[in-house]
Amino acid sequence: MSLREHTVTDKISEHAAPMGAEPTGPEMFGHPKGLFYLFFAELWERFSFYGMRALLVLYMVNDLLYSDNVAFGIYAAYGALVYATPVIGGMIADKLLGYRRSIMLGAVLMALGHFALAIEHPVFFYGALALLIVGNGFFKPNISTMVGTLYAQGDARRDAGFTIFYMGINIGAMLAPLVCGYLGAEYGWHYGFGAAGVGMLIGLIMFWNGTKSGVFGDRGLPADPAKVQEKVAGISRGNWVSILSVVALPFLAILLFHGSMDLPGFGMTEFDGSLIGIVMNYILLPVIALVLIYSLVKEEKKERERLFVVILLTFFITVFWSFFEQAGSSLTLFAERNVNLTFMNAAQTNSINPFFIVLFALPFSAMWLFFSRMRMNPYTPVKFALGIAQLGLGFLIFALSANYADADGRVSIWFLILGYMLITTGELFISPVGLSKVTELSPKKIVSFIMGIWFLSSSFAHYIAGIIAKLTSVSDSGEEVSGMESLLVYTGVFEQIAYVAFGFAVLALLLTPLMRKWMHGIH
Repeated sequence: MSLREHTVTDKISEHAAPMGAEPTGPEMFGHPKGLFYLFFAELWERFSFYGMRALLVLYMVNDLLYSDNVAFGIYAAYGALVYATPVIGGMIADKLLGYRRSIMLGAVLMALGHFALAIEHPVFFYGALALLIVGNGFFKPNISTMVGTLYAQGDARRDAGFTIFYMGINIGAMLAPLVCGYLGAEYGWHYGFGAAGVGMLIGLIMFWNGTKSGVFGDRGLPADPAKVQEKVAGISRGNWVSILSVVALPFLAILLFHGSMDLPGFGMTEFDGSLIGIVMNYILLPVIALVLIYSLVKEEKKERERLFVVILLTFFITVFWSFFEQAGSSLTLFAERNVNLTFMNAAQTNSINPFFIVLFALPFSAMWLFFSRMRMNPYTPVKFALGIAQLGLGFLIFALSANYADADGRVSIWFLILGYMLITTGELFISPVGLSKVTELSPKKIVSFIMGIWFLSSSFAHYIAGIIAKLTSVSDSGEEVSGMESLLVYTGVFEQIAYVAFGFAVLALLLTPLMRKWMHGIH
């Protein structure tokens, strides 16, 4: 997941620095000094984000005594919303606030959210998640864009700079479950959430320190400062953003509260009829579909065919993340209930994926360069097919572990580690190339809109992941279930995921000749 975030924001930020602009401020280790302030700010922000994420479902099931269904519903709604708000936060930063003020606002809201989670009360619980959703919307897209502003367009150091930045993302994602998971298990959930809050506070201080020390120069300031101060109804536009962000909190809390509650008269299933399902299925999806249809009709044949490829790639990446995002929900409960966790607890298993990303990212990058030199680099649709197939193999490993369970229905942790390794290699096949090709294939006049859809694919994936996770529900409001019973439920669903993933991998391969033709020379 963390690699996906880097890929998206990297490509968006390629256009952040003006043509011919010079890096500002002093340098360190051959890069703008501001990069290292942003590195540590992002590391600690991701520490807070993934630390909370590792604990969330376990906390709801074990402490709040929510049923698996309710916990999965809230988790899916949170994931869907947290990946939707960066589209809005990025637009507000571009049009009004600038990156710096957006990042500071997001960091403050997220710190408040993490600390609010440390207070055991339903109002604080839902309010905290709403704060994290809004805060992430302002913070996440804009700090990565700030990295792009540090380099002139065409600067050969840009890729290396983003590689350093992305390592910060993954180091934070790897360490957070280990630290917050340990504190949550040994001292109580709220110590784990509190540690996530401290991490966010450190990230906020690091960024604020960078702005005060002048390492960013004039980067990240509003495009039109006078517009930010312009008053509407006696209040400046900039302050209106903060006010409306707070006003949005109760509405988001309601969406989260109804994340798994059925509203009569809507949908065929409980998820279709939930409030978040209504927003996704009956509002967001039709709007996106209408705009895409309009865009397809307007374009010339070559651009239209390339846009069809973008739609297909977006479809396949949504499928991939829908299965992948079992990591924070059903796979975490599977680890707690059915895995012999000899050297880590269930929350800490969320560090396995970022560990393998850190381990494999540079070798994979070197591998693609080698294949390119040898003219053996697979076409993008083939990489997508191979990535989805590896994800399927990972889930097949999880499923096959049932054949080696002990009398209590527990399996070796090495099945979990091997499965996660295959899921991660699948991610490395599919995520780094996806948005790169989307930016190449999209018509230039709507490339920002298409990138927004790419962000929203993660939002839809979390929603779908919640529907899939509900199939693994074995506990109702904290009731005990036998290890063998839960093992059969989890591995049965994981086996179905594996076979469906293999089916989509085959579909991607079958569509490869047509997609290559429609890509008109783009590899």
